Amino acid sequence: MAGEPKTLLLTGASRGIGHATVKRFGREGWRVLTCSRQPFDPRCPWPGGEENHIQIDLADPNATMAALQVIRSKLGGRLDALVNNAGISPKGPGGARLNSIDTDLRDWGKVFHVNFFAPIVLARGLRDELSAARGAVVNVTSIAGSHVHPFAGAAYATSKAALKALTREMAHDFGPLGVRVNAIAPGEIETSILSPGTERIVETLPLRRLGQPAEVADVIWFLCTEPSAYVTGTEIEVNGGQHV
Repeated sequence: MAGEPKTLLLTGASRGIGHATVKRFGREGWRVLTCSRQPFDPRCPWPGGEENHIQIDLADPNATMAALQVIRSKLGGRLDALVNNAGISPKGPGGARLNSIDTDLRDWGKVFHVNFFAPIVLARGLRDELSAARGAVVNVTSIAGSHVHPFAGAAYATSKAALKALTREMAHDFGPLGVRVNAIAPGEIETSILSPGTERIVETLPLRRLGQPAEVADVIWFLCTEPSAYVTGTEIEVNGGQHV
């Protein structure tokens, strides 16, 4: 029905890039459904927040599939945008980077369930709603998906590389349904989970500064709206030139 607000489903909404994305879309009048491991925080200022929140552990595939029914009940048959932002990156003692030798096999599984499998489970489960709205999917990958990173672990990095490849496959498969699928690859963004030593990376970036969550949210907004109507199957680097 004309005049109804558009709807965004966002995973990993509780902090950083996710938090900024909620604010960006909310400012434009969108209804935002949020998904995270935590229950809704009443300090969050956006309207309808608790009613529009789904508490879900994306590391549990059964819980993710079960949540689809709850999400569908809140959508009313249409979903204009799905942003797969949730991601986990386990650390070793003292916050040490976990490499491919040291990472426990069970941790590999948890990371891939959240970072790689959940995006396709959600998109596939909500394909009818996305198609009805001729919607958009944005997968949040990472600079770590393209080269070895000093802080991001091997499981995280390979899951993000796989998510980039999945974005290509999804764009091919969802395109005939009228659904665009793209990715963004953030670099060093100023959030609460920055690792000590990040300032040494910043000194080498062409732009010589950290990115802001709102700057990433702006790119997500672009990929979910009309200005990017003929863009699909691509990954946009949002990293101050870190990839060059």
